[in-house]
Amino acid sequence: MRDRLFTNLTFFCLFIAIGLVTDSKHSAADEWRGWMGNDRDGVYRETGVIDQIPEDGLEIKWRTPVEGGYAGPAVSDGKVFVFDYVKASGSAFNHPTSRVSLSGNERLMALDQQTGEPIWEHTYECVYNISYPAGPRCTPTIDEDRVYILGSQGDLRCLDINDGSLIWKKSLTADFSAEVPLWGFSAHPLIEGDLLYTMVGGDGQAVVAMDKMTGEVKWKAIDDTAGYCPPSIVDFGGKRQLMVYHPTAVTSLDPTDGSQHWTIPIKPSYEMSINRPMVDGNKMYVSGIQYAAVLIELSGTANDESSDDSITAKEVWRSENNEAVHCANSTPMFVDGIIYGADCNKGSLIAVDANDGTRLWKTFEATRPDEKRFIKHGTCFLTRMGETDRYLIFTELGDLQIAKLTRDQYENLGSFHVLEPTGEAFGRDVVWSHPAYADRTAYIRNDKEIVAVSLAK
Repeated sequence: MRDRLFTNLTFFCLFIAIGLVTDSKHSAADEWRGWMGNDRDGVYRETGVIDQIPEDGLEIKWRTPVEGGYAGPAVSDGKVFVFDYVKASGSAFNHPTSRVSLSGNERLMALDQQTGEPIWEHTYECVYNISYPAGPRCTPTIDEDRVYILGSQGDLRCLDINDGSLIWKKSLTADFSAEVPLWGFSAHPLIEGDLLYTMVGGDGQAVVAMDKMTGEVKWKAIDDTAGYCPPSIVDFGGKRQLMVYHPTAVTSLDPTDGSQHWTIPIKPSYEMSINRPMVDGNKMYVSGIQYAAVLIELSGTANDESSDDSITAKEVWRSENNEAVHCANSTPMFVDGIIYGADCNKGSLIAVDANDGTRLWKTFEATRPDEKRFIKHGTCFLTRMGETDRYLIFTELGDLQIAKLTRDQYENLGSFHVLEPTGEAFGRDVVWSHPAYADRTAYIRNDKEIVAVSLAK
């Protein structure tokens, strides 16, 4: 009897231990610790989520008021982080070439992930002098027990994730004499190992690497303005490469010291290098406003004795009018030789054959379903659902869609109106903010509220 009881107790404890390990792994996978997810690749890997949106819609878990901003939310440690601007005075309006002066505070709020109730906030005074002055552009970046924010005027801050207390801060204008871009600092900071990478701008400092714990500068690289594209890491040829898409080129650097592997010119109009270069196998696609787009072939291996010289790249093709897809403020997806992206010239979602830039199909259903004519800068934010051909698509109208994207077609698998488009661009109402996906939930914000929408099966 005693032996049987001992055996049963042993199995019970083992079962509980396995459950705790599983829960721990599940919780870790349920976070969205920065722009485009934990790996910054725009892939949502969580299981147990819907594969289409039912006709009766989705469950709203909670709504919480916020102020203005383009910065998408981040989710970690049971908290949802929202970065916004609380305007105190000044008249805000949007004009593509005019800066607007406002006074107010930039604010990071930490909300309870389950209820949306505020836990803490970190606020500092910030005078705006930028175009499209709704609020911050950069999604908070979370690393272990710290959260990093970069405001529109260049305020870079490291905070304690538990209470929002300040650990260190830098001003890109005061500390680096950087010029604030017309549309504000917009390149989400990147954490890799012990370093934080951020776009600054100026002679020899388009990109700067800092100690993530202290803010101490470790190296600077590239003569150029900051642009708007966040740096990213590509693991190819046995070597980690820091990809920097600045206003005149895309450049591969050694992330440890900033030394250059290669650079290929690309000059989007108005210095609008915005969306991340995306990689599929040994191909990389870089695009920008109007007709800037180039497909690059990566090659080399770090196992050669001359490892620096062996990391190379070459241009395969460069786009012309009515070819490829020219993305502005949303990043395309590059999967199995097909590029999917919202085209800033046509305003539609376009699929492109990466072999030669040929357009395979286009649709307005993913951007503005009621649109039947030419418009500018149609926007939608694409997130791949695991290793499938299904995508979560957040439209500029405030709708969340699920669609099947393949070489042959776009297939709508349901749509749900989450919130109102409170922004304005070119005379139409828009919402330009990338959602966060975590804990089988979509977290979506505009300039008035953040909404938690259940994605659980």
